[in-house]
Amino acid sequence: MKHPFFALGWARFPTEKSIEHWVAQVREHALAATEDPHQQTHWLRAGGTWFVGVNALENDGEGRVENGPAIGGQLFEFIDETYGWHALDKGQISITYPGYPKQDKDESDAAHRFRKNRDAAHLDGVKPELSNGRRCVDETHGYVIGIPLNFTSEDASPLVVWEGSHHVMRRAMLTAFYGVAPKDMRRHDITEAYVNARKKVFESCPRRVVHATPGEAYLMHRFTLHGVAPWGAKAVAPPEGRMVAYFRPDLPGGVKDWLSLP
Repeated sequence: MKHPFFALGWARFPTEKSIEHWVAQVREHALAATEDPHQQTHWLRAGGTWFVGVNALENDGEGRVENGPAIGGQLFEFIDETYGWHALDKGQISITYPGYPKQDKDESDAAHRFRKNRDAAHLDGVKPELSNGRRCVDETHGYVIGIPLNFTSEDASPLVVWEGSHHVMRRAMLTAFYGVAPKDMRRHDITEAYVNARKKVFESCPRRVVHATPGEAYLMHRFTLHGVAPWGAKAVAPPEGRMVAYFRPDLPGGVKDWLSLP
């Protein structure tokens, strides 16, 4: 029987001691990164209600920070069996605070509405790097790992996913890249295909809230549309906000691997 991950595009792994130990060791390093004045200036977004924290964690390819433990348990075993373990990037420390999302000064009204009403739904690595904000596949991730670093209520700006969206988005991307030479893939304009597929996902795929506690972990398929929900009116979280570590290991074969991997 196939793991639900393949049908849904995401999976949550139950609490394990190995992940609890990892969180206990990493959490202080994550907090230190957020208290760094340079990091604060560089990564605060959404009117100060989101610390983006890309690559803010100083970990090795297996998730170790200093002399701490590697990421293990069922999460590691499933990834290794499904994709093979790819060396991790430096982790993102994503933190949301009460009031998320406020509007940034340079954020358009339309972009802010999309963040509030559609959770800023996106695929990681698809970015407006071309002229006039046109989109291309700027980064090719194998999968996305999420590990909560503290306890919060479910409505404290949780991750949201659109179940089954990886099937819709993959078909759209395969069509968009059909006939494109490998050397041209990195800068190939996929804007219309991406926006149209995202619209189809909103119409056909259920939106699910993904809430987990320290010791649990979740995995997203690289084509799963996802975002972050607004902070709930009665949300409860520690003073440091809702903290999650994310990892997005790169694929060595670039866009070609991104399209062809399971």
